[in-house]
Amino acid sequence: MLLSLASLLLLVGSVTASWEGNINYRSPSERHASLGIDISKVLKRSSGVFKRDADPDAPQPGTSSWSASELNFTHGVASGDPWPNSVILWTRISPMMANDESNVTVEGTAPLYNHETEQYIDIASKRACVEYVVSTDEKLSKVITKGTAYTTSDIDFTVKVEARRLKPWTTYYYQFSVCGSSNKSPLGRTKTAPRLHQKITHAAIAVFSCSNYPNGYFNAYGNAARNDRVDYFIHLGDYIYEGGVGVLGKDPRATAPEDAIFTLFDYRTRLAEYRTDLDLSLAHQNFAWIPVWDDHEISNNGWRDGSSGLNNTEDSFRNDGGVSVDQRKMNAVRAYFEWMPIRQVDMDDNLRIWRTFSIGSLFDLIMLDTRNYDRSITTLGWNDDYIYEISNDAGRTLMGSHQETWFYRQLSNSNKRGATWRVIGNQIVFSRINVTSWFGTSENPYNGDQWDGYMANRNRTLQHMYSNNIGNNIMLAGDSHANWVSDLVWLDEEKYDSQSGAGAIGVEFAGTAVSSTGFDGTIRGANNQASLLVRDNEELQWQEGYYRGYFELHITPDSATARYYGCPTVAERNAYEVSLANFTVKAGANRLNRPIAGGSVYSGATLEKEYFPSNLTYNTETKQWSTIGFDTMFIEYE
Repeated sequence: MLLSLASLLLLVGSVTASWEGNINYRSPSERHASLGIDISKVLKRSSGVFKRDADPDAPQPGTSSWSASELNFTHGVASGDPWPNSVILWTRISPMMANDESNVTVEGTAPLYNHETEQYIDIASKRACVEYVVSTDEKLSKVITKGTAYTTSDIDFTVKVEARRLKPWTTYYYQFSVCGSSNKSPLGRTKTAPRLHQKITHAAIAVFSCSNYPNGYFNAYGNAARNDRVDYFIHLGDYIYEGGVGVLGKDPRATAPEDAIFTLFDYRTRLAEYRTDLDLSLAHQNFAWIPVWDDHEISNNGWRDGSSGLNNTEDSFRNDGGVSVDQRKMNAVRAYFEWMPIRQVDMDDNLRIWRTFSIGSLFDLIMLDTRNYDRSITTLGWNDDYIYEISNDAGRTLMGSHQETWFYRQLSNSNKRGATWRVIGNQIVFSRINVTSWFGTSENPYNGDQWDGYMANRNRTLQHMYSNNIGNNIMLAGDSHANWVSDLVWLDEEKYDSQSGAGAIGVEFAGTAVSSTGFDGTIRGANNQASLLVRDNEELQWQEGYYRGYFELHITPDSATARYYGCPTVAERNAYEVSLANFTVKAGANRLNRPIAGGSVYSGATLEKEYFPSNLTYNTETKQWSTIGFDTMFIEYE
């Protein structure tokens, strides 16, 4: 009897662990437990002992589990947030491609997130069981760690687990399977981070931002994945866009849902659609990602109390979706947390996603949120002049005081521990950019939605770097849909020589979009615009706005080199790319090497000379070079 009871207790403990092992049942915020799923209710329901609240006499659900033949791995696999001894693994195992339709906003004293509703109980009563294995070889012959996890429609049939007991700085292969069956997911590949002080001679990241599904195909993801030259993929945000474009069934890249998204179902559906892109799927399958959101994961030009698409007023609520600002953010964050291979961080006050990763003694990667956490009001279309007038107010902040203090502490701690480089992943262009020649106005020469709209915040950041002698800073940025390479400098406070770079405290590498729109017109027209921007901004050393693409950052103890790549078109799926320019900064120099890009760029403009592009194009599938050109960059809609 005692043995039987002990066995039962072990079985119950194992089953509970299998549920809790799926991180997506937890709240995205560890200090807001009510945003998580009540596992005891899910367990009771899927065990066949749950009865509908609406009808106590209704029959109990039938089969508690989906069979292997009813399930499919609908969206491949993914991994992310690498630590030295663990990494996050993700998949979706579902009886359907469609997403769960539960949009119930529970009010009153009920939990903030609740799935116990009559309309969804039939599908929610069944669970899917998956097993996963992690190995050091592609044949999975030597299993390093394994586990079991359950999922249900409560979390859109997603599975997210932490694979533990791994070795630092090691490549692993992993695979999911439906429990007790041969129904397997694609084989995934991932990599752990080095130990904190481990000596690393080379590490590389690929940097992306702004992937707009209806604009075009995500060729940049596939090119970088097939080139296979980096350790991790960094995404600086705008992983999805919230607007609606095209007509489903007619346009090949029409958005699902067709209109702007507001509800939990909307955000799940949009994320799921993006993950059907073959190149994005390939990139997730083969690399560990470290992502952070920008504004479009929730809504354009977001700030602490609204966005350009939904303001915190009754009128906006009535006219823009019938969802409040807070509820929309909650919906977006839950869907993002379900679909992205990220960890919970100590989200001590709401929407925290900012976090840091240490890549041995080589560099610290500091991932910021300059959009949604606690940002002061930004440009919303109707208030641009006002934002320009208050852009230097000391009280304005991009990050909020808590994150800002944390950021400066990370810079200091990184410098103190002796990391060679500090790589800062943020959403928006940091350097001052006079855009008069671009937008044709002299009244508001700066973009108030970038750091230029928060000048005091930028000054505090630069002051901390200069005052504490923290060098070797590399600022990464996305958002602008164009390429910008600058010396990092405190203009008007520190002496700076644009010709030599003397006086800078680091560099900024800002990248173009994966597929979002850039400069209008021809390559020649874009390059002419680039030359005007370089002329008007002394710290700006290269600018390019025609190509869609990405850049790689290769880091050693002696130098860091950014290699920029462009896609000649995203109007069709292809494997072509153009090498645009390479830039190097030496450790301790705190400025770009001169001559800029070695004196040779294939598109855009530098201080020394404007260059025109070559049609020499590389095919990342065939590994062949050819001369090729395309007339259209983006998909066109009627």
